[in-house]
Amino acid sequence: MKHVLKIMALLVAISAFWIGLLETSVVPRSYTWLLPIYLIVSLGCYGLLMVGVGLMLFPTCPQEAVLLQKDIAEAKEFLKNKGVDVGSD
Repeated sequence: MKHVLKIMALLVAISAFWIGLLETSVVPRSYTWLLPIYLIVSLGCYGLLMVGVGLMLFPTCPQEAVLLQKDIAEAKEFLKNKGVDVGSD
């Protein structure tokens, strides 16, 4: 629930800032109407960047890979003993 409140507070703050820019003449009106589009595009780019960084920094676990291969070999042996054809290695 706290996360939802943070998001709502952020949206209210952004909306207030945007309405403030619309009401004042600090930024030309033609640019001010494009700010929500810029915000959405920026958030999309940020999301893609975070996914890319997450994929680049994805940890590899060689010990877990060895354990998984042992489990697969054990399962194949078990199935062979039960008479199931598991294919060739």
